[in-house]
Amino acid sequence: MLLLDASGRILLVRAHDADDPSRTWWFTVGGGLEPGEGEREAAAREVLEETGLRIAPDDLVGPVARRTAVFDFVARHVRQHEVFFACVLRHEGDEADLDTAGWTAIERSFVDELAWWDPEALRDLDVEVFPAELPDLVAEVVAALPGEGGSWTGAVRDLTPS
Repeated sequence: MLLLDASGRILLVRAHDADDPSRTWWFTVGGGLEPGEGEREAAAREVLEETGLRIAPDDLVGPVARRTAVFDFVARHVRQHEVFFACVLRHEGDEADLDTAGWTAIERSFVDELAWWDPEALRDLDVEVFPAELPDLVAEVVAALPGEGGSWTGAVRDLTPS
């Protein structure tokens, strides 16, 4: 989920590896589908659970990107299919009342914080950011959003490594 504030900053989650707490990374808000749930509904639900922010599925633009990610998590090899939507909040992120009460026990065990980031600042971090293409993707999406004078074409960017 590309959750953007009125200034174009993106809300990201910082987590650490349970097997190596010194390894941390930033990633987008999101999660899995519940049985019978559509992708838009899941994205809106995950935003509420992970941030306390209430958005409607109809507020989402996209999907704007897709990818298949393969990684290790809690000593397991995971293959995850991800769909990214975008949503621009009407206010500054600092004005949002972020609430982590909806985090699951497993999220509480590895998630460290939520923070608003200028997408360009992500290029200079010493910490991994997922997906790696995030700064470029955010710039493309922001430029295409109707409120920015753009026109969303419905194009979905494939971020899956070749």
